[in-house]
Amino acid sequence: MDPLNLPQYNFTIKEELGKKKIFDKIRRKYVVLTPEEWVRQNFVSFLMEQLNYPSSLMAIEAKVNINGLSQRADIVVYNTMRKPLLIVECKAPKVKITQAVFDQAARYNIKLRTKLLVVTNGLNHYCASIADDGINYQFLEQIPAYK
Repeated sequence: MDPLNLPQYNFTIKEELGKKKIFDKIRRKYVVLTPEEWVRQNFVSFLMEQLNYPSSLMAIEAKVNINGLSQRADIVVYNTMRKPLLIVECKAPKVKITQAVFDQAARYNIKLRTKLLVVTNGLNHYCASIADDGINYQFLEQIPAYK
């Protein structure tokens, strides 16, 4: 897989029926290693190892119901009261981060009401702090560490 703009981490990767799979530490199972999954697994490791977010408070592909449609947020981090704290939308490295990508994460936030939204393609990472009104936001220089 292509190098990302993140520290390098060690992963368990295997081949099964002609497909590469990576072990997902959060879901505790092997998943197909796509470019987007490569970004997701690296970003999960970044959150845990560099920013001290506990793995026990993370959900991968968390179900979010929006207007009767079931969708999945790539990464959701909760606080100790199980209230959503952070949403991360991951894209493959070749996918450009656009307003549409940010809007996708913002749609999930209509339901989850987190204080932080992150979008990443593994090369570029953007983090926004959401105001109490749930509408206004401010981009941050860096992703806050877990407190």
